[in-house]
Parts: sequence; C-alpha cells; structure tokens
Amino acid sequence: MRDTKESRLLLVLLIAIAFALITVDIRGGRNSPVDGARQAAAAAFGPIENGLSTAVDPVGNAVSAVRDSGDRHDRLAVMEKENAALKAKLGSDDRNRSRLNQLDRMLKVAGQGQYGIKGAQVIAIGAAQGFSWTITIDAGANDGIKRDMTVLNGDGLVGRVTTVGPDTATVLLANDPDFTVGTRMEGNDELGFASGQGDRPLRVELLNGKAEVKKGDRLVTFGSQADKPFVPGVPVGVVSRVDPSGGGLTRTLYVTPYVGFSKLDIVGVVVAGPKKDPRDEVLPAKPKPVPTPTVTVTVTPSADGSAPDDSDTNGQQQ
Repeated sequence: MRDTKESRLLLVLLIAIAFALITVDIRGGRNSPVDGARQAAAAAFGPIENGLSTAVDPVGNAVSAVRDSGDRHDRLAVMEKENAALKAKLGSDDRNRSRLNQLDRMLKVAGQGQYGIKGAQVIAIGAAQGFSWTITIDAGANDGIKRDMTVLNGDGLVGRVTTVGPDTATVLLANDPDFTVGTRMEGNDELGFASGQGDRPLRVELLNGKAEVKKGDRLVTFGSQADKPFVPGVPVGVVSRVDPSGGGLTRTLYVTPYVGFSKLDIVGVVVAGPKKDPRDEVLPAKPKPVPTPTVTVTVTPSADGSAPDDSDTNGQQQ
C-alpha cells in the first residue's frame, strides 16, 4: 500500500477503533461485550498452542508420564510400558537423548527397588531456605509430594524433600553438611551413618569399630521407620578410603557418591516405599576385572647346540 492521504487516514481510524474496544473491554469487566470473541479465539487457538507445547518440550511431557507410577499395583510392568512411550515422545537431539537415558536409568532403579516414584525436573539450584546444597524441582503438593520423601535418580540417592509448595519442592542434597542418612554395607550388613561434606566424599561412621572394610566396598540406604525420610536399598556410593582402626567404638570411611550433584536434571521422588527391603538388588553390576596381558619369550636352540644369536630368538605374546 502506497503512503497516501487515504492510507494514513485509514490507519488513524483503525487505531482509534482499537483503543475504543480496549476501553469498552476494561469498563465492561466480566460482562465485556468482546468477551465472547476472546473465548472464541481461545477455543480456536488453544489446541494449536498445546500441540506446539508438546512438540517444543517433549521431555516435560515425558516426565509427566511417570508422575502417577506410584499409584499402580504392577509398578515394574507399568514403568516398562511408560518407558517405551517416553522413547517415542522424545526427540533425537543430543539433549533429549541424554535426558531419555536419565529417565531410562531412573525407571530401572525404581523397578528394581519396587519404589513408587513421581518424576520431576530440576528447575533451580542454590542456597534456598538457608541450605548450602539444594535443588528445586517442578513437583509439589499438587503432585502428591510431601516433606521427608526420598529423592533419587538413575545413579542412586539424591537427597530428601525438605520444603513443599503447591507446584515445587526443595530437596536437600546428600552432600550437604546438614544431611545424614543411615547406611548398610553390601555383603557384611555393617551399619553406619553417612554425612555430606560438600564437594568432598561422604563421611561414614560405622557402628562397629572393628568392621572389616576395604576400598571398593559399596553402601545402600538402611531405610527409616515408615520409609520417612529414607526408603531402604537406594545406592549411596563406593568406599574410597578407610581410616585405620584405632580401637574406637566406631570406624570412619570416606565414600564417593554414585550421584553427580553438580549435574542433576531428571529425578524421582519416592511416594510409595517397597513392600520388602530390596537390600542390594538396586546396586549396579560390578565391573568385570580386565585381564592383564603376559609376555613370554621362547628360545630356539641352534643345530650345533651353541647359544642362539639374536636372529634365533622369537618373541611371542600370549
């Protein structure tokens, strides 16, 4: 359209009409005469917006798909079915593949331990509520989340819920200095208490000062009464150092946690504990030892019985 006197007059007229409609809408309040047009537009464009939201954020929808798994009876079968649905929903880019892998491992842990979980995403980190190591998740009271529920991911123990809002919750991480959880050692069932030390390994005080412990031993949560705040059997970490036994009543260990607390994304809140203690069933498979290659040298004697020269020596590897 060319910039003519008529086109400028038309533009001014349209602007005046727009302001008049806005004024009428504001003064009309709930009885606004344009409210019917607004509802019609919402009905027409609402499904399109929902479709775009589904396409843009498939991971958010995927996490929502596991939020009700704690209300089912056959949890493992349901989780396997939901996991297949999640794979179909997620895209193929690197970020979604990574988050899909996190969901897959988390559902596997929940299935092995028979934990009823509600999935959530980490939406904030930091010193919330005065704590040093916390995260905020996008699930709250409206999703059935309550204070003192165990939080885990596909690697193991993440922390416990400390504060709950309608749609979000704060989780105190297991490496926070104010965090303590009862532990049980794999195999010998030695009990202890693990405490967070920030970015350093967890400190564990075993109740038995003469317990036989070595580097590489693994620990899981012992569990609390009524599963609050901790359910049993969640992987905690691997012993990285053992203080020498000094004949005291307790023994100190240092444990490298399974969970990387600086890179949390997809987590699960345990809303229903297992019917029986899974004990060590949730621990990951132990890595197989790598065989050490050996080298042998075979010496072939010469025909006259003299010592062979370098050309008569064959090096062979087995």
